[in-house]
Amino acid sequence: MGWGWWEQRQCSRWASSHSFHRILALTLMVWGGTWGSEAAQGRGNRGSGCDLFRGSWVADQSYPLYNSSTCPFVEREFACLRNGRPDLAFAKYLWQPLGGGSCSLSRFNGRVFLERMRGKTIMFVGDSLSRNQWQSLTCMLHSAAPDAKYNITRQGDVSTFAFTDYGVKVMLDRNVFLVDVVREPVGRVLKLDSIQGGKLWMGIDMLIFNTWHWWNRRGPSQPWDYIQEGKQIYKDMDRMVAFEKALTTWAGWVEANIDPAKSKVFFQGISPSHYNGTLWGEPSAKSCLGQKQPVPGSTYPGGLPPAVAVLKGVLSKIKKPVVLLDITNLSLLRKDGHPSIYGLGGRTAMDCSHWCLAGVPDTWNEILYNLIL
Repeated sequence: MGWGWWEQRQCSRWASSHSFHRILALTLMVWGGTWGSEAAQGRGNRGSGCDLFRGSWVADQSYPLYNSSTCPFVEREFACLRNGRPDLAFAKYLWQPLGGGSCSLSRFNGRVFLERMRGKTIMFVGDSLSRNQWQSLTCMLHSAAPDAKYNITRQGDVSTFAFTDYGVKVMLDRNVFLVDVVREPVGRVLKLDSIQGGKLWMGIDMLIFNTWHWWNRRGPSQPWDYIQEGKQIYKDMDRMVAFEKALTTWAGWVEANIDPAKSKVFFQGISPSHYNGTLWGEPSAKSCLGQKQPVPGSTYPGGLPPAVAVLKGVLSKIKKPVVLLDITNLSLLRKDGHPSIYGLGGRTAMDCSHWCLAGVPDTWNEILYNLIL
């Protein structure tokens, strides 16, 4: 089965996150009918005002969706309980979109997902936040079909988790900028208008892109020495400007290479960090360490990071259908969901950027599931 349910007319502008989702519901087309109130907002009996990305977190003892201690794919970086985190409450929350029960997410069903994607390939493309979501999905699927045969392979920066019984591949392409970083005589060059890595994305049935986490890195962790646009080489430039230029190059790749009848494209959105308690109303907190509850309500006091507006601005100009997994606000509310000292570096490295598994990325995937049902 192809992806014939993908069509979209261009939105001229996004006045706000809320109006964007209303536009999305009107413009995406699904299986010969409208994407509208079922697919853009998830299946079920939902009114036209239902927005899966606006809501609050509700304690739910039926979560998590899988036991992370028995999922063999969770890397140490995300294995908070295995690394000694003493509390489990962070994994026992349900995302409830505004609107009450009529806007509830359909609970993730891994076997339904595998049948829906039978014979297809899914690829996450991006940085370690993409890996966070990729590992979440593999655990969710393995938990739902523990007897299904699978194999895991890695070639270069591409990892592949294949459910052979279903012919489903869930892949990860580590590509932190989406555009190219090339070694040249002058040094490592970040090329804002080159995207040779896109050769790996051709013909994939579902693509979930992500970039942002590495754009503000400086010093020893910065993986480039110069920035190039056209023939001009810079020692540095405004990172938000560079981010926008790279996204525009990626958008051009989508326009030139994606056939909406065959491939479906998502953008993960901007995954936030929690290093400044002032932003969530707790000035004494200098990190996410010790946080055990989400921010109450549906609005994050510190507002959205500026990268969100840049991303939405670029997406608004793409004529081909691309769906934003607008996970920023719901993730901002989860100051309790990070590894903190229970990540890869232990007590020597505070991690308030990635997410514990099981945890917040499971909800990203649950929303993704609702969008493709």
